[in-house]
Amino acid sequence: MARYTGPKTKIARRFREAIFGPDKTLEKKNYPPGMHGNSRRRGKQSEYAIQLAEKQKAKYTYGILERQFARTFHLAAKKRGITGENLLKLLESRLDNTVFRLGIAPSRSAARQFVTHKHILVNGEVVNVPSMLLKAGDKIAVREKSKSLEAITTSLSTGKKRFSWLDWDDKSMSGTFVNLPERTEIPENIKEQLIVELYSK
Repeated sequence: MARYTGPKTKIARRFREAIFGPDKTLEKKNYPPGMHGNSRRRGKQSEYAIQLAEKQKAKYTYGILERQFARTFHLAAKKRGITGENLLKLLESRLDNTVFRLGIAPSRSAARQFVTHKHILVNGEVVNVPSMLLKAGDKIAVREKSKSLEAITTSLSTGKKRFSWLDWDDKSMSGTFVNLPERTEIPENIKEQLIVELYSK
């Protein structure tokens, strides 16, 4: 499936947030891209534009294209509870996102690559589908022959933040998806209610 492969700083500057991780250029130029830079006058955005921008930010953050994002939203709408929170919980339960959260990969795009290249096991089986949705109790591990890969060992050695809904064991290079996270536990700065309003139009 196609993915966005263009300049990430340009997208981060559009949203004025480091949605792809630390970005030195964004720190220097924390304003939208364009030939007129920060001097350009920008009129008041419409309600629709604000809602659309929030959806785009969520899509870029989790690395999902429109059709898959829409499918995830409709799945969230069918579940019990608050649709916006359900959406973020489903996005967080994706295999590629979980590989990133566990610290196996330095970014979600790298996590997708690790999964598609069959470096990751789920419940002891090789899985190469980044969009797979995990359930409580699922075991995620680095494949035995992939444990010495420099990209993986370097990422794990950085001591990334751990998350309450995930367990990780450094010795075995394996973890558990304990449960779906609560909204308050998800660190992404996404106003999910705006996305719900957009899809409700």
